[in-house]
Amino acid sequence: MVKWAVFGTAAVSVTLLIVSIVLLLTHTFMDIVEGQVKQAIVLKNESEVFEDWANPPPPVYMQFYFFNVTNPLEVLSGEKPFVDEIGPYTYREYRPRENITFSVNGTEVSAVTPKTYVFEPEKSIGDPKVDLIRTVNIPLVTILEMTKDSSLLRLFIIAALKTYKEGMFVTRTVDELLWGYKDAVLSILHPFKKNISDTFGLFYKMNTTDDGEYIFLSGEKDYLEFTQIAEWKGQKALNWWTTETCNMINGTDGTSFHPLLNKDDTIYMFSSDLCRSIYAVYESSENIKDISVFRFSPPASVFANVSVNPQNKGFCVPEGNCLPSGLLNVSICKEGAPIVLSSPHFYQADENVINSIRGMKPVKEHHMTFLDLNPLTGTLIQAAKRMQVNVYVRKINVYPITQDIQTLFFPVMHLNESVLIDDKSAGRLRSILFQGRVVANIPFIIMGLGIILAFLFTTLSCLQKRSRDEGTEEERGPLIRAS
Repeated sequence: MVKWAVFGTAAVSVTLLIVSIVLLLTHTFMDIVEGQVKQAIVLKNESEVFEDWANPPPPVYMQFYFFNVTNPLEVLSGEKPFVDEIGPYTYREYRPRENITFSVNGTEVSAVTPKTYVFEPEKSIGDPKVDLIRTVNIPLVTILEMTKDSSLLRLFIIAALKTYKEGMFVTRTVDELLWGYKDAVLSILHPFKKNISDTFGLFYKMNTTDDGEYIFLSGEKDYLEFTQIAEWKGQKALNWWTTETCNMINGTDGTSFHPLLNKDDTIYMFSSDLCRSIYAVYESSENIKDISVFRFSPPASVFANVSVNPQNKGFCVPEGNCLPSGLLNVSICKEGAPIVLSSPHFYQADENVINSIRGMKPVKEHHMTFLDLNPLTGTLIQAAKRMQVNVYVRKINVYPITQDIQTLFFPVMHLNESVLIDDKSAGRLRSILFQGRVVANIPFIIMGLGIILAFLFTTLSCLQKRSRDEGTEEERGPLIRAS
């Protein structure tokens, strides 16, 4: 009986070990997990994935940092600007999706995303309605550029500068610079150019409003297409840039991504703020709230000069007017305003751009844009979108007010739009990931059982051999006993 038990243990052990090895080589249970993820990560009405996409639970915060100019008179005489960073002024950002409509076959979903900003005093350095910032006069610089070739309008502008004592710098509250104030010079130009508002603000008309209708792919046909943008404002491509590649609308809106990410993946996103699509590559592996993540960030090539990245040729507008690395001219999509975007403190920009402004201190950890994504589900765990608004300032011969000023990319403010998964969502995701690990590790569990049985077989074999060697007491006695 013991003999059969030993042989049975050996047979089961070998079988389990062979089965576990076969399962590991064929990735059977990992394929099961991945198949379940592919089926689950689809936009379907009333599904958990859809609800999280339509009303994201994690809180989003927008932080604004302004650059206060401390030497305006020296700048007008040709010296370098010196700026002090003041901030943050933090706003809670609410961004539920509205007007959601599914296509007949469920492969596409249309929606708009209105954003509402609510001030968070406890997360801010001061009161935006009180705190004053001295910065470059963006409306005036814009008007000088727009009217430099019109002799009639120039007369009105020069007269307005004298009448209203407008200069190259303006002092306004944070609230006015963000959400808008009525500008005297813009008011003069408005009757001649109705498309130009008499009110200016960096986020004017951007509170409680959306940036247009998007059509997203649901991921029903292919998990790689999950929430990718098919159209924006009824267009499949942009028309601002000079090449087809630069006009492409690629990827998602940056809030959701397809599952089953690899370290060699390139993540594409479209940003209406940047007026273009960008991409991010793997940078490191992190752990956020006990959830493993891949950190992706845009490489320097995204905003590199054409000498470094020839594919950026289309972003040189007008054609051939290419800026130094780290800068993007978005005047073409900002109603002609000479706005140039960059990373905060000119992070990843050319050294000469950084050195042109005193007070710029680029630090990767504080100024990089990044996305922390769980590789199995594609869930966004943590992210920070960081961007700086600059104004292109130069000497314009027909306007004496600019006669001594240097050609500059003048920093006005930078922002940090950040999100961190909430505890409830993190707990739910950890539970899902644990279940996935259990299923994926079944081959190792089977292998473990096989190894345990192998030890049991070895032990039983040793005991059986020992029993045979020792024999019974009678067998161990002398062959001839004395009577």
